[in-house]
Amino acid sequence: MKHVVFKDRVKLYARAGNGGRGSVSFRREKGIPKGGPDGGDGGHGGSVILRCDVNEDSLLPIYYQPHVKARHAEGGAGQNKHGANSADCIVKVAPGTVVIDAETEEVVGELTKDGEELKICQGGHGGLGNVRFKSSTNQAPRQYSPGVEGEEKVFWLELKLMADVGLVGYPNAGKSTLLSRLTNAHPKIAPYPFTTINPIVGTMEYPNFSRLKFADIPGLIEGAHDGVGLGHQFLRHIERSRFIIFVLDMAGTDDRNPTDDFMHLKEELRLHLDDLQYTPYLVVANKMDSPGADEKLAEFKTRTDENILEISAELGEGLEPIKDYLYKHFFETRKIIQETAELEAELENADED
Repeated sequence: MKHVVFKDRVKLYARAGNGGRGSVSFRREKGIPKGGPDGGDGGHGGSVILRCDVNEDSLLPIYYQPHVKARHAEGGAGQNKHGANSADCIVKVAPGTVVIDAETEEVVGELTKDGEELKICQGGHGGLGNVRFKSSTNQAPRQYSPGVEGEEKVFWLELKLMADVGLVGYPNAGKSTLLSRLTNAHPKIAPYPFTTINPIVGTMEYPNFSRLKFADIPGLIEGAHDGVGLGHQFLRHIERSRFIIFVLDMAGTDDRNPTDDFMHLKEELRLHLDDLQYTPYLVVANKMDSPGADEKLAEFKTRTDENILEISAELGEGLEPIKDYLYKHFFETRKIIQETAELEAELENADED
């Protein structure tokens, strides 16, 4: 059997619990003739709720268990006893999960923050016991109502990875090697294209315990925005990255031109989602230890105005400048912005006083 290590699109069959039926009962105690109705209401059925959990990074658990059901509630009983409510069925999903109604294809919602919840199937309300039907003209009602059935629906769940940094590049550019050098991830690495067939996530930790989450997006090809290769399946994972690193094979393996590759990659991202052109990025020239890399780097600098960092991911050379650049972008700049905002707030309060 093929081992599935990552799933970013799965179908979920969800069913909420039914409400319990109401009770038909009459009080029968010695010395209390004609005690009257005392049938209690049924309990409420459990709902199906998706909960965002930062410890999840794939939809794999749902792939293996696509059917989820909440329990039915208990019925009411005599002596006005309310049937027990059923517990909700909680399904944990990774941050970045988009929920789509499989029948209408409408987006129901998305979960991005840890602990955030989305109710996708409402549990049924409990039925009414006969005590609810007592009136001046109906002293001994035998009416009751059954519990309402819980909702049953089918959804598509799509995961858009929420990473701080997304690695983008053509096949065999060295993204997996770079990821393994910078983070705790251990992706498959081999000297042929499309070694990575699923997004791989890794975490880089600084000495002060600050962390950044990386996502290695599988190699894109021209036309990816139109679905060529596995275009949309890969591209949607870059949508929520806060920063992009373009990894270029500066050695020009397979007669590729790294400058053209960079321009094509930027255009593919823009065509997929226009807002991606505004995502901050860094360009990395990989395989600088290979023959011909210096000449192609010179051409890149001539044809573009981009700042570019030179590295050899395989040899582990040139990685510190990448770490420093990211630290300044994510942490030092953020600290300055926060301190500036606090100073402005203090000045405003002082003016008001």
